[in-house]
Parts: sequence; C-alpha cells; structure tokens
Amino acid sequence: MSSEQYYQTHAQSFFENTYRVDMSSLHGLFCRYLPEGAWVLDAGCGSGRDSKVFIEKGFQVDAFDASPALAKLASGYAGISVHTLRFEEFVSDLLYDGIWCCASLLHLPYSQLSEALLRLSKACKSGGVIYVSFKYGDQERQVGERHFTDLNEDRLNTLIHSVSALRIEKCWTTADQRPDRDERWLNALLLKDS
Repeated sequence: MSSEQYYQTHAQSFFENTYRVDMSSLHGLFCRYLPEGAWVLDAGCGSGRDSKVFIEKGFQVDAFDASPALAKLASGYAGISVHTLRFEEFVSDLLYDGIWCCASLLHLPYSQLSEALLRLSKACKSGGVIYVSFKYGDQERQVGERHFTDLNEDRLNTLIHSVSALRIEKCWTTADQRPDRDERWLNALLLKDS
C-alpha cells in the first residue's frame, strides 16, 4: 500500500486527528509574506484545516490532495472545492502569492522533491513564498504503509540549491503539535526570487 492509498483508507481517522491541531504560529509566519487578499495554494491539504484558516483570513484559496476521500472531507470542512491531484500532476496557469505545503511533500521520495518544488515555484509569483515542512532527519523510511523523506538543514540546503528560482528565507524546527506525538519538524519559508 502506498502513502496515497493509506490516506484513502484512513481518511476519516486522519481528518479527526488533524483538523483541530493549532498551527497558528506557523500560519502567522507564513501570512506575514502575503499581501491583503492574496491567492494561496494549499498543496497536499489533508483535512483542509489550513485552507479554512486562510479563507477566514480573507485570502483566495485553492487546494489539492492526492486522496479523493481526504479531498472530499477537506472540501466539506473548508467550504471550497478541493481537487484530487498528485504533486507530479500539478500545473497551474494561476500564479500564487503563497504556497503552503504542510507535511505533504515528505511523502515523495527525495529524488522527486526537486521536480515537485520546481513545479510549485513555477506557480509562485516573483517575490512569493512557499512554506514546507518535513519530519526532522536525514533518511528515507517506510513507516507502516507510508513512505517518509526526512530532512535536516543540510539536506534542505542541498535540495533548494537544485531549484534556482528559490532561496531559503527562514528555517527552524518545531515540536509536533499533536498531544500524542514526540517528533521534531523542520520548517522552512522559501522565497521565489525570479
């Protein structure tokens, strides 16, 4: 079973475990880079939790997730039409002020991350911001049915160096916000220079 199939099978339990998690400190950092009424893409939106917050902040939001079941739950929760889409299928004619990738890119193999970030950067306005988060570490691993690519600062630097349009504006670690988890996360804000 792939990560995508895992979320399809466990969509309701994943939704229940994540839609109420308080991400306000991360939202605050991201939103500082957005103009009023900004267009935001929630890429790999999961429960739709973050899409809902961005809509409430007055932003125009598009969202997608690879799991049809999660996309349906997120659509209902956030009140928008969430597309069923994988990162490798993503293409956009619209340019976004901000792209939010919270714990979503981490399911791609490391070898596919450059291409995914390149696709996202092409959909980001010049001067726009992309938020990414990964479990902290330096390996690829299989946990049950899901694949995880972990990043530390060195691996993130190497990755972003391969995507010339992006630069790291800020990189920091946080503890998992879910009460039953004892994990560290690597967070980064990436700016598109050109």
